[in-house]
Amino acid sequence: MNYKHIFAQAIDRLHEEGRYRVFIDILRNRGSYPNARCFHGHNGPKPIAVWCSNDYLAMGQHPKVIAAMEEALHDVGAGSGGTRNIGGNTHYHVDLEGELADLHGKEAALLFTSGYVSNEATLATLARLLPGCIIFSDELNHASMIAGIRNSGCEKRVFRHNDVEHLRELLAAEDPEAPKLIAFESVYSMDGDVAPIAEICDLADEFNALTYLDEVHAVGMYGARGGGISERDDVADRLTIIEGTLGKAFGVMGGYIAADQMIVDVIRSYAPGFIFTTSLSPVLVAGVLASVRHLKASSEEREGQQAAASMLKTMMADAGLPVMPSVTHIVPLMVGDPVKAKRISDILLAEYGAYVQPINYPTVPRGTERLRFTPGPAHTEAMMRDLVSALVEIWDRLDLEKAARRAA
Repeated sequence: MNYKHIFAQAIDRLHEEGRYRVFIDILRNRGSYPNARCFHGHNGPKPIAVWCSNDYLAMGQHPKVIAAMEEALHDVGAGSGGTRNIGGNTHYHVDLEGELADLHGKEAALLFTSGYVSNEATLATLARLLPGCIIFSDELNHASMIAGIRNSGCEKRVFRHNDVEHLRELLAAEDPEAPKLIAFESVYSMDGDVAPIAEICDLADEFNALTYLDEVHAVGMYGARGGGISERDDVADRLTIIEGTLGKAFGVMGGYIAADQMIVDVIRSYAPGFIFTTSLSPVLVAGVLASVRHLKASSEEREGQQAAASMLKTMMADAGLPVMPSVTHIVPLMVGDPVKAKRISDILLAEYGAYVQPINYPTVPRGTERLRFTPGPAHTEAMMRDLVSALVEIWDRLDLEKAARRAA
């Protein structure tokens, strides 16, 4: 068996399909986001502007967050010391779980090392504990949710994206006595659309199903205190479990769930992905704690981000660029080809100092490859005009198809 040859063939396939992932070597400049330094393909750092970060509100650069992390570092040191059960259950962790439970109006919350782990560990564990459980999953759910559902070993039913009637048909076809769990997201990050949460909760009530909502692209971003779409739409109390991340709008790292005390205790006690891993560094947790508390009290960052996203969408549409419809902060620009998407990204970085990564299969379906922009409160109008001008030039250079130009 020629193992090396097999591995080389696997990498060659990605190159041939135009979807080999290149990780760009950058350093962000503290206090001047979205400005950064790029070391990719240069003898020295080149100044660039970042357009694809999930640090949506630039909270990873906020003075309160940095100060809190510095204080924690000098107070308790770098690491947590172990798992939550063995040395790693710091007071920072306990405080943050209390803040997150309050954010979502739940009895308790539980921290994980990432949003991926919180999804995988919670879904797999919860479903395994329910004999004969059937999981109903939106077809565009994140890979972490799919992994958790698969690892649960339960029966699953996939419903068409945001299609409440299809979900109803699938629920009605099952044994009324069978345990059921509906898993879905609030904001779908590649298209920027939003789930009909209330209607799904209506079905859950009707068919006696639990609900699991992934709010990773919405926490911090929506609602009066940043509780997500479920807070904005006043339906958080109807959801069994709300899952979120600490690495996007909150600007640091980690994941969590919020639910009633019993469910949190069950996951805490049974989930291997929680039990057998070192807990988050208290330095990181201190930063998140400052971020969550700030965004609960301030809407300035949310308002600035929404205004920036709206402005960029309008500029792109006015320029005839194929910006996809989006009702959220996500600004996707359709390309439809992985090689062309990578080429556009490369030109933007090399010639214009604008960094945005191409999004290819399996993150999105083949033929829907795109560039995904996430303008934040620190992206200025002048920066957006320069970006759109660059995109128009590249579209013309590569003879790419444009959308109908909007009337002025």
